[in-house]
Order: sequence, then structure tokens, then C-alpha cells
Amino acid sequence: MAYDERLAKRVRDALGYTQNVTERKMFGGVGFMVRGNMCCGVLGDTLMVRVGPVAYEKLLKLKHARVEVANMRQMRGFVYVVPEGTGTARQLRTWVQRGLEFVKTLPAK
Repeated sequence: MAYDERLAKRVRDALGYTQNVTERKMFGGVGFMVRGNMCCGVLGDTLMVRVGPVAYEKLLKLKHARVEVANMRQMRGFVYVVPEGTGTARQLRTWVQRGLEFVKTLPAK
């Protein structure tokens, strides 16, 4: 499955001046790594955000967030954000910031 290049560019823009960001092709999409840790990614037209176990349940209750399932297993700590939830620059920045907040708590790889 191809991923939405436009959404990927918008994620790059939202990451702005964040240091130590790299990109990696994964899961048929693109992942954005910060200090070697997965922060967010684009799969198809959907944003995937690593929010961690503490914020996970709370954020899943938001309107545009849903559970991520890979190989028939729920990936706790990661949420999918449907396109309606990333339509504006502000919405996208908010989700990317949530991912950055979590990965900043992890040691660099």
C-alpha cells in the first residue's frame, strides 16, 4: 500500500526544527524516528502516533483516534488518526506534538 506523500510532507513540516529526526520506510508507509525511537508515521492516508501507555486510553476516546492493529494484535501505545483528524495544520501539529512528548521520555537509541 502506498502512503500519502502529502501527509508525510505535512508531518515533516510539523516536526519542524526537531533535532535528530530520521525517516524509515516501514509497514508499507514511512515512519519518523526521533533519536532512534518511533514517534509517528504515515500509513496510507492515516497518521500513526506513538503516545505511550499512559496517554493511550485517554487519547483513544478522542473523536478521530482509533486502535492500531498489526498482525491481528492491538498495538498498545500507538493510535491511528483518521484523515478528518489531521485536516488542518493545527490538528496535525497537536498529534505530532503528542508523539514527540512521549518519545522525549525514552532513552536515545
